[in-house]
Amino acid sequence: MSTELLAPLDLAFWHLESEAHPMHLGALAVFDPVPGVAPDDLLELLGARAAAIPRLRMRVRDVLLPVGGAAWFTDKDFDVHRHVRRVVLPEGDFMAEAARLAGELMERPLGRGLPPWQMYLLGSPGDGPFAVLVKLHHALADGMRAVAIGAGIFDQIASAGAGRGTVRRRPPVPPRSWLPGPYEAASMAMGRLGEVGRALGVGASVVRASRLDLRATTALTARSSGTRRLATAELDAEAVQRIRRTEGGTSNDVLLALVAGALRRWMLERGDPLPGADPRALVPVSRRRPGGAATGNRLSAYLLGLPVTEPDARERLRLVRTGMDRNKSAGPLRGAGAVAVLADQLPALAHRFGAPLAGSAARMLFDVLVTSVPLPRSALSLGGCPLRAVFPMAPLARGQSLAVALSTYGGRVQVGLVADGKALPDLDRLASAVGEELHDLHALVPTVPAPA
Repeated sequence: MSTELLAPLDLAFWHLESEAHPMHLGALAVFDPVPGVAPDDLLELLGARAAAIPRLRMRVRDVLLPVGGAAWFTDKDFDVHRHVRRVVLPEGDFMAEAARLAGELMERPLGRGLPPWQMYLLGSPGDGPFAVLVKLHHALADGMRAVAIGAGIFDQIASAGAGRGTVRRRPPVPPRSWLPGPYEAASMAMGRLGEVGRALGVGASVVRASRLDLRATTALTARSSGTRRLATAELDAEAVQRIRRTEGGTSNDVLLALVAGALRRWMLERGDPLPGADPRALVPVSRRRPGGAATGNRLSAYLLGLPVTEPDARERLRLVRTGMDRNKSAGPLRGAGAVAVLADQLPALAHRFGAPLAGSAARMLFDVLVTSVPLPRSALSLGGCPLRAVFPMAPLARGQSLAVALSTYGGRVQVGLVADGKALPDLDRLASAVGEELHDLHALVPTVPAPA
């Protein structure tokens, strides 16, 4: 893999970026220490494993064709030491210090002349826990593939990859003319017409779902300051499952209801009036098929009104479940969330010149991003040090002050909240409200016992 064109959606994410709006995903992985494993050893291991991941040796360059396009090229001058660094945190609460520094590091855009990723080894002053902060540009992969790429640093995945042996190569394809035959040309023309038709349908759906009146959604929108704060929370995954088993729906429905309840608590505690209309969440949905491309973005999204104006927690859950069922019935090609599908239908030149305008329109579509990131269920480690938790982080679109990402590992749901540092200086309070909401909802629901 030496050259590969960026897919349309990847190109859109590449051009959406600005100094105040870096378009990288992130994750803060927290590990427990093991005696005898030194920080320098961990840093060397982290660098070696990252360098062994082919995708992390690629960088983006413009190309002549298609006009406005770009491609991934193998960086012949790749040096992993430009991407992997160690930082010793000051004394104090480790998680608080790690979250503070992670927020500051997430502010900084990735260098566009290098492979667009970075990893930081965040260590305690003594022999306490440590963390690895991973930053991957959204053009590199969506959340699901970002996990697949980043998982290469773990002992279990790295050793499995090393044990695969030789790779079976496909038999050579006989040479053929680059000129299409008459039947192929007709097929290509019909396919292009079909794509245009789909794009028009998706575009009309996005326009219908857009809002012109933004006065009711100011609590989560603000002029960007370019600063970032990270706050984290952990939830009991079994409590989430017990609620799901009793109330129906999915675990994701429960988590979305918890986010809605936490926002309600946070707004009321800070003295903000509840909005006249419920804020809208963009909930990403993967369109990736089994055996499909291993990299890049294959996304759509659902649009969901978060019922923050509803005072009853169980009713909020019912409203979320009903809204998500309605979204699933309509499919991922309807509503404002389908803007990612629309982006996949546009030519490269449209992304180069239209991405800044599209980014500024995000506020017309949604108020907050809420995404769930799947993680491996098996126990993971780095250099023998067990992984304790993974807090995912999503980028902020222009006009948005908050993004919420959730993942489940080790019987816990880890919540990563990324916010504009000046717009939401009390982000820690919102993180605490998520846990309080789970406690209260679990107390209200007559949960059924887990099956034997």
